[in-house]
Amino acid sequence: MSIQDLIANVGERLTPTERRIAEAVLRDPTLLAFGTVSDLAARVETSRPSIVRFASKLGFEGYTDLQRWARERVAQRLATPGQRIRRAPGERAQVRTEIERSIHDALDALDPERVRALAGPLVGARVVWILSGETSRAGAHVLRSGLSMVRDHVRLVEAHDLGRELSGAERGDAAVVFDFARYRRLSVLAARALVDAGVELIAITDGPLSPLVPLAAHRAELRVPAVGPFDSSLPAVAAAELLVLEVVERLGDRARERIDRLESVWGATDTFFPETR
Repeated sequence: MSIQDLIANVGERLTPTERRIAEAVLRDPTLLAFGTVSDLAARVETSRPSIVRFASKLGFEGYTDLQRWARERVAQRLATPGQRIRRAPGERAQVRTEIERSIHDALDALDPERVRALAGPLVGARVVWILSGETSRAGAHVLRSGLSMVRDHVRLVEAHDLGRELSGAERGDAAVVFDFARYRRLSVLAARALVDAGVELIAITDGPLSPLVPLAAHRAELRVPAVGPFDSSLPAVAAAELLVLEVVERLGDRARERIDRLESVWGATDTFFPETR
């Protein structure tokens, strides 16, 4: 059960102060795993006993018990593929529910205002650079495919080409970096190099503790569940598709004209089987 579920179960019984605590925790669940009672009390501008009573109302013996539970959830999320693949069958049966919840959470996190902010730099950038970790690569490919059909100079950077490719990055460019815990060192170092070069960075990541957050001009924080031994690609793909749609709408006639030219090239090169054209 998630922290969202625990709070929903007792929502009607929460006092106004406890509702404020719940809202803070839902905005930033890492507060429970890594913050002290005093940290959370200061964030919500309430007392330590109020935090303890909130933990008790969720069904825990106290804040320490709640924090232990939260840390176990974090540890579960950070488990290695080798550990994940050895999960009990009962745990694997929850995957469908986790995927469905993560898609709903992604759509909530990627509200229209957030998508507009994320997509803004991608419309007029000289070059759009796209980087990703291994398990978030599906989102990076979707973004590269969609953007390259509606604008020029979209580059998905492969690890072996990193130095050669990014040596051409400069102010006026934009970069999208997809990466989730466990974060790839290369993704973070490349993101830092891009920012140092004056590139505007958009991070698609999983929380305020991501090393990409301090580097990013704009970010989306998505919950990424485990699917078997690996992280789900679906939240990253959803983010990519929404970004492409927003860029298409912002480009307007320029996007439509480019797609028309692309269709002409496909026709001239007999790209598709006749019955599917």
